[in-house]
Amino acid sequence: MSQSPSASSLFSDHTIESPDHAVESPDHAVEFPDHIIESAPPGARRLMTATAQHLGYLPAATARMAASPHLLDGFLKLSAIFETSTLDPVAREALIMTIATRNGCHICVAMHTARLTALGTDPETIAGLRTAGLPNAGSVAAPLGDQRLEAIRVFTLRVLDTAGNVGDEELRAFLANGYTRQNALEVVLGIGTYTMSTLANRLTGAPVDDQLTAFA
Repeated sequence: MSQSPSASSLFSDHTIESPDHAVESPDHAVEFPDHIIESAPPGARRLMTATAQHLGYLPAATARMAASPHLLDGFLKLSAIFETSTLDPVAREALIMTIATRNGCHICVAMHTARLTALGTDPETIAGLRTAGLPNAGSVAAPLGDQRLEAIRVFTLRVLDTAGNVGDEELRAFLANGYTRQNALEVVLGIGTYTMSTLANRLTGAPVDDQLTAFA
């Protein structure tokens, strides 16, 4: 993926902080090796090869997640399914950024900042999404300028905060912004998928790849 020389300056003022109750790079991160395809468990090698071919490099997150072929396979399958959902691409990215920032996953924030940039999302919206899920962000940060993206951000956080029991008023507000009941359930799919990856990335202490540092 090509990277704009000015990308780092666009987002440098919006540093993503980890939640207070967790540490980004745990001391035991050394227990998770940066596998190359040849050193990985056999069940992970085909998945790693496909990822490297698709992206043009092997992400550190994939290299460490490969310690569990089942987890890697599950995440890749679920993320592929989420990509085919009826949520539009930018709405999906808004959901992912909400989960990534809420869980303090620096890799996901960088990767999906790059994705949003490639989708042509304006820098102001991206900057807002880079704080979308931070603790208490809803009460201290200005709403996103795009009403539909703000609606999915708020709804995603509400689903998490209520363990899915959002109530009729919250669901009606989501639907009033052009979303459907199918979209509401696809939010649950996205939450599950990217909770899996963000927690795995934090557990393994995977670093941001060089290819993404301009977007970190």
